[in-house]
Amino acid sequence: MADKRLPLRTKFASAVSRGAAALSRATGRGDGSVIGGRLGLMIDPDLLRNLAAGRRVALVSGTNGKTTTTRLTTAAMGVLGPVATNSFGANMPTGHTSALARAGRTPYAVLEVDEHYLAQVLVATEPAVVALLNLSRDQLDRAMEVTMMATRWRDALANHPRVHVVANADDPMVVFAASSASEVTWFSAGQRWQDDSWVCPACGSAIQRVGDAPDGGQQWACSSCPLQRPQPDWMADDHAAIGPDDARYEVRLALPGRVNVGNAATALAVAARFGVRPADAVPRLAEVASVAGRYAQVERDGRQIRLLLAKNPASWLEAFDMAEPGPTLLSVNARGPDGMDTSWLFDVDFSPLQGRPVMITGDRAYDLAVRLEVNQVPFTHVTSFASAVAATPPGKLEVIANYTAFQDIRAELDRVL
Repeated sequence: MADKRLPLRTKFASAVSRGAAALSRATGRGDGSVIGGRLGLMIDPDLLRNLAAGRRVALVSGTNGKTTTTRLTTAAMGVLGPVATNSFGANMPTGHTSALARAGRTPYAVLEVDEHYLAQVLVATEPAVVALLNLSRDQLDRAMEVTMMATRWRDALANHPRVHVVANADDPMVVFAASSASEVTWFSAGQRWQDDSWVCPACGSAIQRVGDAPDGGQQWACSSCPLQRPQPDWMADDHAAIGPDDARYEVRLALPGRVNVGNAATALAVAARFGVRPADAVPRLAEVASVAGRYAQVERDGRQIRLLLAKNPASWLEAFDMAEPGPTLLSVNARGPDGMDTSWLFDVDFSPLQGRPVMITGDRAYDLAVRLEVNQVPFTHVTSFASAVAATPPGKLEVIANYTAFQDIRAELDRVL
């Protein structure tokens, strides 16, 4: 429903954005999130700011897990009423603009934000809450170095003292960034990947891991300056989120892996800042079964196929934890959205795949083959996803792929997930 308070230019730009997105979907060219937002912002450069005004907004950012955490947070916030969100994962200002234009005048919005755009989107949306998940290396040919990104986040938050930050206490880069905020709720979701946080972002000295914390996490501290792991307000174990009052909320997710229990705890912490009772939100989290095709389970020719997205070393490590034992297909491309540099493959420990039937495919399958040889993981090269299905006996097939390889496989499945 149109809002009479919006400027006329904003109303027109919003209508064009919705129309362009709808046309894109109708012609099979995609969900229209980018083109709709781009056209709207060409007409009204302040469109995102104007559409965000009057809503209570939460932003979710980080290298990994932001799409899933955004989806879970949206489900939790649904207790309060309609929530606008960029559910298709278009996480730059064009995608945010399109999502808000498409949703109409909802009282709440939960937006996934690419970590490079967080400072810009903070200014445009004036959020009530920002969730910071993690920072690690990603797309080596063009992404900002991790400490530089943490510093950019830190500077941006220092300029927004009214924003409440929900931040990962287990990641030194996130703690450094969030420490400039005036109010922080800390959560512990673990940090399986630690290779990007051995050097203190504050002073350059070594980060020391010093044993288990009483809350079940791992203590860490800089060897020279005061930066150290804060006491978390929210925690997660294999099956539950634990709140600030030590109340335990059993989380029965349709999504696999302990990492998603941590994402659920983060979602509950964000929703609690808006007044959502965790006990009311938990049942809604169980309804999230697939996130833009990720974790989707599809039956094809007697095979139960599950799709897992892994785009950088940290997320591949988590995917190995989520994948059940059995036949596994790995697919790697190096196209524009993936980043052209595949040297990151040598940062991934593929040894957890030892002992299972492994197939490889994708544009850069031979790069992957060299890496698997180093970890002594036997494999079979297949030319396509269809060939992998044909080579798999009836039963389960786990598929782990980076971004464009994941999209290729979704297209081969010939259905919208």
